[in-house]
Amino acid sequence: MIADNDLLSMQYARILAENAKEAQKKLAAFPQEKLDAIVESIACEMEKHARELAELSCEETEYGRCEDKEKKNLFVCRTVKEALRGMRCVGPLREDASGHVLEVGVPLGVIAAVCPSTSPVSTTIYKALLAVKSGNAIVFTLHPRAVRTMRRTLDLIIEAAVKAGLPEGCISYLSVTARKGTAELMQHPAVSLILLTGVVSLLDAAMASGKPLICGGTGNGPAFIERTADIRQAVADIMLSKTFDFGIAPSAEQCVVVDAPAAEEVRKAFVEQGAYFMKEEEVRLLASRLFHHDGRRRTDMVGIEASVLARKAGFEVPEGTKVLMAERRYVSDTDAYNRELLAPVLPWYVEDDWMQACEKCIELLLFDREGHTLTIHSRDPEVIRQFILKKPVARVLVNTPAALGGIGASTELFPSMTLGSGLAGKGITTDNVSPMNLVYVRRVGWPMRRAGLPEGMGSSCDTEPDMEALRQLLDRVIRECIASSTK
Repeated sequence: MIADNDLLSMQYARILAENAKEAQKKLAAFPQEKLDAIVESIACEMEKHARELAELSCEETEYGRCEDKEKKNLFVCRTVKEALRGMRCVGPLREDASGHVLEVGVPLGVIAAVCPSTSPVSTTIYKALLAVKSGNAIVFTLHPRAVRTMRRTLDLIIEAAVKAGLPEGCISYLSVTARKGTAELMQHPAVSLILLTGVVSLLDAAMASGKPLICGGTGNGPAFIERTADIRQAVADIMLSKTFDFGIAPSAEQCVVVDAPAAEEVRKAFVEQGAYFMKEEEVRLLASRLFHHDGRRRTDMVGIEASVLARKAGFEVPEGTKVLMAERRYVSDTDAYNRELLAPVLPWYVEDDWMQACEKCIELLLFDREGHTLTIHSRDPEVIRQFILKKPVARVLVNTPAALGGIGASTELFPSMTLGSGLAGKGITTDNVSPMNLVYVRRVGWPMRRAGLPEGMGSSCDTEPDMEALRQLLDRVIRECIASSTK
């Protein structure tokens, strides 16, 4: 008997979505404190497996550096766990001095989750923690390039969560991998939200589902080095960021724009710190290898070290080369270097002053219409202010490595492995996604003392209402609303 993988996947997706909906009804009755205990249990257990899962990810996907993947896994299990402590997401969120409930957090229900092969472990753990923290069920699809890695990760998560008291079915995964099964899951009536990170090929299907979509986007994020910057520190930050996990972090710098008066000093600093400025022929050779003729990314050129990239393109670089630099002048549809490069490669632009650099950065940000992240290195407050105010971008990072600053590791942004990029209408938020993006807030309007109203508005009765009776009535209504939302 020959099984139809598409049909199996679609049927399995329906079963998982329906089971998740029933399981979430039980989860919705959990107080925040019980959800928090499960989150702690998951994070603590997954921390024990951070190295093992990093090695499995590198072995299966052939993307990135094992040591850096372990750091990302530990970042989620430690830093994110700490950030979630004390955060209230469900139940009463805000009360006034008299004890009246003003805001209530309500879980959305069932979330369909898609994770990238570039970070299959850290993103999966992260989404599981967020879903449990906010009282939601979550159903994952397995990336075809990271099936074994994600299955092992999710088995460990589910085991730890159920042991800590999570109802079975609240975390699950579609083990039969097929595109039609993923589409079936996303459009299933039980699913309330799609949480998609880094898998651009599924974006159209997610948007076609008609469901609210949080899209962890990608894009051509420039870094501007202005003449007043601490040059050596700026270059060190960029080199650290672009070599971290061999350049596959979504917020990592995709190109460098340099203020002309500082260009020679910046170039010298890059060379001293391990960058190699490719010759014109080498630039062409590498460009021809980065993408297929139909525009698809060549997966064998993703997340590998600079010397290997050069060798695959047909040339050699000096020993110790960490980043390949490609000198460019214009932004063009036909230039491979204007696309997101998930590798230690940096296009290099020089502009006469910060205003022209500002225009170049806007041009680069709008090229793929994603507006993900911009980084500026400067000590001029006014220049920094102008970049913050005028760029069509989800987040602006100042004097920090973008790969680390974007996820909140070196900044005060919320620590997150899903960075919203909704400026192109492809998602409902540009936030560093947190549990608060996975709930809706019910706001309560209590009556104020009788206020003067414009003529013709309000009651025509001259008698004052019984305010105490009204408050008692509203107290009862609020309690009933909260009770009904947990059924």
